Amino acid sequence: MSTGSSSAPSKKAVHFGAGNIGRGFVACFLHQSGYEVIFADVNDKTVNKINSIKSYKVIEVGSEGTSESVITNYRAINSKTNEDELVKEISEADIVTCAVGPNVLKFIAPLIAKGISKRSNDQTPLAVIACENAINATDTLAEFIKAPENTPPEELEDMDKRARFANSAIDRIVPAQDPNAGLDVKLEKFYEWVVDRTPFKDHKPPKIEGIHWVDNLEPFIERKLYTVNTGHATAAYHGYNRRKSTVYDALQDRSIQDEVKKALKNTAELITRKHGIDPKEQNEYVEKIVRRISNPHLEDAVERVGRAPLRKLSRKERFIGPAAQLAEHGKDCSALMDAAEMAFRFQNVEGDAESVELAKIMESNTPEDVVKQICGLQSSDKVFPQVVEVVKRVQADTQESDE
Repeated sequence: MSTGSSSAPSKKAVHFGAGNIGRGFVACFLHQSGYEVIFADVNDKTVNKINSIKSYKVIEVGSEGTSESVITNYRAINSKTNEDELVKEISEADIVTCAVGPNVLKFIAPLIAKGISKRSNDQTPLAVIACENAINATDTLAEFIKAPENTPPEELEDMDKRARFANSAIDRIVPAQDPNAGLDVKLEKFYEWVVDRTPFKDHKPPKIEGIHWVDNLEPFIERKLYTVNTGHATAAYHGYNRRKSTVYDALQDRSIQDEVKKALKNTAELITRKHGIDPKEQNEYVEKIVRRISNPHLEDAVERVGRAPLRKLSRKERFIGPAAQLAEHGKDCSALMDAAEMAFRFQNVEGDAESVELAKIMESNTPEDVVKQICGLQSSDKVFPQVVEVVKRVQADTQESDE
């Protein structure tokens, strides 16, 4: 990576979420593409740190060595205490991105809606791209923005003159960081940022180095989510249940590595059949992903990768999403069920509120109700009985250990 141009940028980007993905991935590419980056965050300490430090490093690690980029031309605004200032910046920006987590999209939508409202129809439409680990996250954000409590219905008719919403798929592993690293971010060298080009058909999409623009995003989203995220989480949950400390440690265990490969064999069956991807190409992709998540330079605790089990066990996520589609066609999803079982066992993990909530739900509901509530499945779904059996096993083991 280069350090970007030293000349003052004439383009402006607002990015919600000043965490590691925001600073290390999204802002890095925006900076290299000539944008001034304005971070929006609710954490005063983070905002003050960004405003007091004039540059930070993005450190890429891999088997072939380490490289660094220097990021400059940024500032931060507290979106909770300086709402008017942030709305003004959005009204003048070229692009808005976010990496806040899918559950936070509804909280940033009102501010983005106000910023769009203040834009003129003569401006180039604002490009809004959510960079979340979720399918069609920008669509979700757009729904919140367009809700009547955020945007008056009469403004919806010509909103496309003021804003365009493009779904994206991002792929980059960012491990837990050194607490003394300041703003610097360490991540893997490999990356993929794929964005739907179709919302920009009547004018050019924004120029952002590193983006791969496509006309059909779904194959990229599902291939990434059901390979990278499924594989990473499978290694973490099996590793956690076998008392491994990191994903790297887990994957040194041949039996866990086999579990990951079996889960990705399940998802490869879906991906190749549904999207017409060549099985040999998918197999090579799987092998590359297993090598990536086995990277010894990315020391990633299994508890960190496994956090938020309720979201990861939900209907469109990395286990239930592909398993449900496979089951509908009578295909094998047994390894995905095994991985889901390990996720259901990820309970009461220190520092993870969802794992505590998972334990409460498992304790106080029937297996059928657990599956409906957590996985969003109905008894008519063909995969439903398999997931119920998984929950029954976990509940039985939990009761036995409590006695």
